[in-house]
Amino acid sequence: MLDELDRALIHALHLDGRAPFSRIAEVLGVSAQTVARRYRRLRTEAGLRVVGLADPDRAGRAQWLVRLTATARSAQDIAGALVRRPDTSWVKLTSGGTEITAVIHAPAVDASPGSLLLHDVPRTGGITAVSAHCLLHTYLGGPANWRRSARALDERQQAALEYRENAEGVRQPGPEDAELLAALERDGRAGQGELARATGWSPTTVARRMAELRASGALFFDVEVDAGLFGVRTRALLWLSVRPADLEQVAVALAGHDELAFVAATTGRTNLVAQALCRDPADLHRYLTRRLGALREIDTLETSPVLRTLKAASPALTAGHRVAPARRGG
Repeated sequence: MLDELDRALIHALHLDGRAPFSRIAEVLGVSAQTVARRYRRLRTEAGLRVVGLADPDRAGRAQWLVRLTATARSAQDIAGALVRRPDTSWVKLTSGGTEITAVIHAPAVDASPGSLLLHDVPRTGGITAVSAHCLLHTYLGGPANWRRSARALDERQQAALEYRENAEGVRQPGPEDAELLAALERDGRAGQGELARATGWSPTTVARRMAELRASGALFFDVEVDAGLFGVRTRALLWLSVRPADLEQVAVALAGHDELAFVAATTGRTNLVAQALCRDPADLHRYLTRRLGALREIDTLETSPVLRTLKAASPALTAGHRVAPARRGG
């Protein structure tokens, strides 16, 4: 489990993923060396990772949530293949290990999840069913972090650490930004020198362009960390059907639930999807029956337990990335 300083550091990175350790240390009342040491330990032991991600709408990308049902023998291999793809994120094994869900990133102009469904999946043995759901609008997730992982700092500390724009976001991401965005997907805290080498730009140009992208909302920084360290042992994807006239009202209400880390409107047989992070099965049951049960506008609900998260927010893998071993709620 995390101690008070660990939680404070993670909260600080939620507020500004690129905040210097010296500034974080000053606000937390410890030395910069202590913050750097804790950060390295959390990276090694808790899977902590700061990643820079392009906002899909501003980057001209569509996101598809794909559900694949596979035989028990082939599910692990199929999931591993999805993890290694550069156009995927949030790859999960669900529903007893025979269903795989993944977010596929595709150019918006194609309006389809690329070659995955058209070419790759039909040639893959062991897949028994496929469905694809376009993410139409995200109500919780992306720049809006799971609240239970960001509750360690008081208002004064948050104000001191929250990122403040220092540029005008006048230009949307273009092909010239590809190397910068790819480097930030691998490590959102990469230094200016490393980013300069990746892009061929000067450190000054890197800093200016990154500030422009952040100011326009085209670039944000996410924090990947094992939710189990916050007491989460039961995770589930929730597929909900809501009357169209009530969709906005219900989605906004769900976005305010502390038990949820993600809420989005989708296409398909269901029109809302959410991810619940709970302490245990009994906690999930209370959430489903009491909080969701109180929303009469919800017509149907399908619950898919998440067994493992094999890939998180960033499409890019690091050199040390490996598929995590099986563990309950992982």
